Amino acid sequence: MDQVFKALADQSRRSLLNALRHHDGQTLSDLCLNMDMSRQAVSKHLNILIDANLIVPLKEGRFKKHYLNPIPIQQIADRWIDEFRSTQVNAIIHLKGSLKNPS
Repeated sequence: MDQVFKALADQSRRSLLNALRHHDGQTLSDLCLNMDMSRQAVSKHLNILIDANLIVPLKEGRFKKHYLNPIPIQQIADRWIDEFRSTQVNAIIHLKGSLKNPS
Protein backbone atom coordinates (compact mmCIF):
# COMPACT_ATOMS: atom_id res chain seq x y z
CA MET A 1 0.00 0.00 0.00
CA ASP A 2 2.98 2.32 0.58
CA GLN A 3 3.88 2.10 -3.12
CA VAL A 4 0.36 3.17 -4.04
CA PHE A 5 0.47 6.21 -1.75
CA LYS A 6 3.92 7.18 -3.08
CA ALA A 7 2.72 6.80 -6.66
CA LEU A 8 -0.38 8.90 -6.01
CA ALA A 9 1.64 11.64 -4.29
CA ASP A 10 2.87 13.03 -7.62
CA GLN A 11 0.61 15.30 -9.71
CA SER A 12 2.03 14.01 -13.01
CA ARG A 13 1.20 10.43 -12.10
CA ARG A 14 -2.31 11.44 -11.03
CA SER A 15 -2.69 13.16 -14.42
CA LEU A 16 -1.70 9.93 -16.17
CA LEU A 17 -4.25 8.01 -14.11
CA ASN A 18 -6.92 10.58 -15.00
CA ALA A 19 -6.04 10.27 -18.68
CA LEU A 20 -6.55 6.51 -18.46
CA ARG A 21 -9.74 6.95 -16.45
CA HIS A 22 -11.17 9.03 -19.30
CA HIS A 23 -9.82 6.79 -22.06
CA ASP A 24 -8.43 3.43 -20.99
CA GLY A 25 -5.99 1.45 -23.12
CA GLN A 26 -3.63 4.18 -24.31
CA THR A 27 -0.13 3.72 -25.63
CA LEU A 28 2.87 5.67 -24.37
CA SER A 29 2.61 7.90 -27.44
CA ASP A 30 -1.06 8.58 -26.72
CA LEU A 31 -0.30 9.51 -23.13
CA CYS A 32 2.58 11.78 -24.14
CA LEU A 33 0.29 13.94 -26.30
CA ASN A 34 -1.38 15.61 -23.33
CA MET A 35 1.57 15.69 -20.95
CA ASP A 36 3.94 18.64 -20.70
CA MET A 37 7.08 16.52 -20.28
CA SER A 38 9.48 14.39 -22.26
CA ARG A 39 8.65 10.88 -23.42
CA GLN A 40 11.30 9.53 -21.03
CA ALA A 41 9.69 11.34 -18.08
CA VAL A 42 6.24 9.97 -18.97
CA SER A 43 7.75 6.50 -19.28
CA LYS A 44 9.42 6.83 -15.86
CA HIS A 45 6.12 7.88 -14.26
CA LEU A 46 4.29 5.02 -15.99
CA ASN A 47 6.82 2.53 -14.60
CA ILE A 48 6.22 3.81 -11.06
CA LEU A 49 2.46 3.40 -11.58
CA ILE A 50 3.01 -0.09 -13.00
CA ASP A 51 5.19 -1.05 -10.01
CA ALA A 52 2.40 0.17 -7.70
CA ASN A 53 -0.04 -2.00 -9.71
CA LEU A 54 -2.16 1.05 -10.56
CA ILE A 55 -1.60 0.51 -14.30
CA VAL A 56 -1.45 -2.77 -16.17
CA PRO A 57 0.42 -2.78 -19.50
CA LEU A 58 -0.77 -5.25 -22.12
CA LYS A 59 0.95 -6.02 -25.40
CA GLU A 60 -1.53 -5.77 -28.27
CA GLY A 61 0.14 -6.56 -31.56
CA ARG A 62 3.16 -4.30 -31.80
CA PHE A 63 1.77 -1.81 -29.29
CA LYS A 64 1.82 -1.81 -25.51
CA LYS A 65 -1.40 -0.37 -24.14
CA HIS A 66 -1.85 0.81 -20.57
CA TYR A 67 -4.97 0.08 -18.57
CA LEU A 68 -6.10 1.50 -15.25
CA ASN A 69 -6.28 -0.98 -12.38
CA PRO A 70 -8.76 0.42 -9.84
CA ILE A 71 -8.26 -2.36 -7.26
CA PRO A 72 -5.43 -0.71 -5.24
CA ILE A 73 -7.40 2.54 -5.01
CA GLN A 74 -10.50 0.63 -3.88
CA GLN A 75 -8.39 -1.13 -1.25
CA ILE A 76 -7.28 2.27 0.07
CA ALA A 77 -10.90 3.41 0.19
CA ASP A 78 -11.93 0.24 2.01
CA ARG A 79 -9.07 0.42 4.49
CA TRP A 80 -8.80 4.13 5.18
CA ILE A 81 -11.82 6.11 4.04
CA ASP A 82 -14.66 3.71 4.84
CA GLU A 83 -13.21 2.87 8.25
CA PHE A 84 -13.02 6.53 9.27
CA ARG A 85 -16.39 7.30 7.72
CA SER A 86 -18.14 4.61 9.79
CA THR A 87 -16.58 6.02 12.97
CA GLN A 88 -17.88 9.49 12.11
CA VAL A 89 -21.34 8.22 11.24
CA ASN A 90 -21.56 6.31 14.52
CA ALA A 91 -20.52 9.43 16.43
CA ILE A 92 -23.21 11.49 14.70
CA ILE A 93 -25.87 8.86 15.42
CA HIS A 94 -24.81 8.79 19.07
CA LEU A 95 -24.89 12.61 19.26
CA LYS A 96 -28.33 12.73 17.63
CA GLY A 97 -29.65 10.18 20.13
CA SER A 98 -28.15 12.16 23.01
CA LEU A 99 -29.78 15.38 21.83
CA LYS A 100 -33.20 13.73 21.46
CA ASN A 101 -33.09 12.01 24.85
CA PRO A 102 -31.04 14.15 27.26
CA SER A 103 -30.48 12.42 30.61
